[in-house]
Parts: sequence; C-alpha cells; structure tokens
Amino acid sequence: MQQITRKFVLAVSAAALALAAGMATAKDIKLAYVADSMQFPYDAALGKGFEEACKQLGCTAIVIDPRASVERQGNAIEDLIAQKVDGIAIIAVDSIVALNWVDRLADAKIPFVAAAAQIGDPDKVPVKQVNPKLTALVITDDVTAGQRAGELAAKLLPTGRVAKIAIVEGAPGFAVVRQRTEGFRKALDAAGIKYQIVASQPTDWTPAKGESVCQNILTANPDLDMFFSHADDMALGCSRAIRAANSKVKLVSTGGGSKLGNDAIKNGEFDGSVCTKPGTIGRLAAKALYDAATGKNTAKGQFISYDTPAITKANLAECPPEW
Repeated sequence: MQQITRKFVLAVSAAALALAAGMATAKDIKLAYVADSMQFPYDAALGKGFEEACKQLGCTAIVIDPRASVERQGNAIEDLIAQKVDGIAIIAVDSIVALNWVDRLADAKIPFVAAAAQIGDPDKVPVKQVNPKLTALVITDDVTAGQRAGELAAKLLPTGRVAKIAIVEGAPGFAVVRQRTEGFRKALDAAGIKYQIVASQPTDWTPAKGESVCQNILTANPDLDMFFSHADDMALGCSRAIRAANSKVKLVSTGGGSKLGNDAIKNGEFDGSVCTKPGTIGRLAAKALYDAATGKNTAKGQFISYDTPAITKANLAECPPEW
C-alpha cells in the first residue's frame, strides 16, 4: 500500500512539475517582428500593436528595423533562428526572396507569419492564398479594400463621358500594388463607369514621392478627373500637389485610416479613403504566433483579416486611426 501511495505521490509531483515547466515556458515565449522600415508610420504602428499584444499575452516582443533592406531582413532571420525565438512576423521587403525564409523557418520549426504583405510572386499570388508552410498571413484584404475605394470613386466621377483617372501606386514588388488596382477597377466596372487610366506611377510609399508623382501627372494631364492613391501617405503629398496647381481633381485613397489621412478627409483635402488597421494586424500576428508557439493553435496556412469600410467626412468615427 505504501508503495502504491509513493508512486501516486511521485506521479502527482511529476505532473505538477510538468505544469510548472509549461507555465514557465509560456512566460518565456519570445516573438519577433521584422519590419520593412520603422521609418514608415504604418510599420511603426504594426510594431506597436505587436508589442501591445505580447505584453497582454505575457510574452517578450523583439522589434527589428531593417530599414527597407532585403539583406538586413535576411540577416535578422538568421540571428533570430540562432536565438531560438518562438515565432517571427515579417513585412517582407521582397516577397520572392522571402520564400527562402519560409522554407528556412519551417526547417527550424519556428512559427512564421507574413504580416501586411504577402509572400510569393507579387504579380501572380491571389489575395487569400497563403503559403502552406506559414503559420498565417495576417493582412488587409487588398482587393476588397480597392473595391471599397472604387465604389466611393464611382459616386464622385462624372457621368456621360469617359473619366480620366491616374493611379499613385505603392512600391514595386508588393502584391498589394496589383490587388488594390484590381479591386478599384472591378468596382468601377461593376458601377458601369466609363473611364481611362491615363497614368499609373510607382512610389516608395512616402508623401514626398506622392507629391512629385501627382505634380508630374497633373502637368501632363491638366483635365484629370481623379487620383487614386494606394495609401494615405502618398495621398497626403498628392493633396499638396493638387492645391499648388489650384486643381479641382478628386482624390481617393486606400490604405487609409491614418491620423493625418483622417484629418485631411475632415479638412476636405481628400474626398475619402478606406480604413486599414496596422495596429490590429500587429496584434493579430502576435496572437497567431503565440497560439502556435504554445500549442493552442498549430494550424498552418491561416488567412486572418478584418473589415475595411470606406471612410468619408461623414463616417470618420468608424475608423479611429491606428497610425
């Protein structure tokens, strides 16, 4: 009887130690966020959301700024593998090069989340396609976001003639560049709008480049009806170019919901935008990694997104700015 009791006590003690070890492991979880560049307000807001979620979950957040360098991102991945972190989220500067990191982290058995930007050929990957080796793709549904902007634009464009539109694109190499334009055009076509894309120019996601691009397009197309910007940052610069030219051209953006963008809508500098939430993406990315690292949800290839309403001066309260 004493032998049975002793075995029972040992079993209970072992279980308690295992539970304690598990709890310690949960508290020691380290999750990393590798930005594109923390100089971009969007990336900084995503990092803030990531850190906030980690604090709530009881884990440690590591934030790395590669300053828009593919090489630095690659070095960061190798360093984090060596540190044996429990999960990594990244905004990949080059979505094709990042395919190698997906394989590398799968081999290392480290959960990996693509945040805000897809991994794969930017000219081919569908918006909801997730690499099966990824834990998750946590992102704005950019085709839908483009459609929301197109639906808004359809209400503002002239009827009875062909409207002239110019597109202020994001940086080359991002799938969102194709997807936001695809959604925008899809909505205009569905509304029966007659239009011509007279210019479509890439930027580096900054207001300065947005201003330069819009200034040049306006000079070449003084009878332009609308600018469609892929993000609030470029639209802010574009609005300066419009005012400087004393133009009445309409300005609609997606990739919106920033503090400065919302203020510009309120002040009449933009006609509207589409709410995006980088802080929410950061929190969702951290939660997906934490759940994978702790065994709560080890599913692969998850697509995680959120709602993206169009915003105008009339409904800005629906989109409290996160960046």
